[in-house]
Amino acid sequence: MDRLERDAPFPAEMQGRWTDVEDSNSVLIVEGSKIICFGEKIAYDYKLIDTIDGALTVSLKINDRTADDTFQRANITELVITPEGDLHAYNVKFASQFARTVS
Repeated sequence: MDRLERDAPFPAEMQGRWTDVEDSNSVLIVEGSKIICFGEKIAYDYKLIDTIDGALTVSLKINDRTADDTFQRANITELVITPEGDLHAYNVKFASQFARTVS
């Protein structure tokens, strides 16, 4: 598992504009080290990147452990690209699947 600081870009496979497969009005944008989901920029301190059973996984983390529970409930905390290329984003309260938006 690799730890990358906030300013390090997300993996190339995750870069771009994605649309929720169940709600075409919900968009996730990954641009460099920035992530915007449902119109909100996600503020995080670092990310952990791993490949598990062929799935590329990115976990968003904060340094303040006392605020971790609130962070986990208010933000996307996990992004996963399956071996088939599907993007899933989730936290402790929800999960969504996204499809790459074709321009």
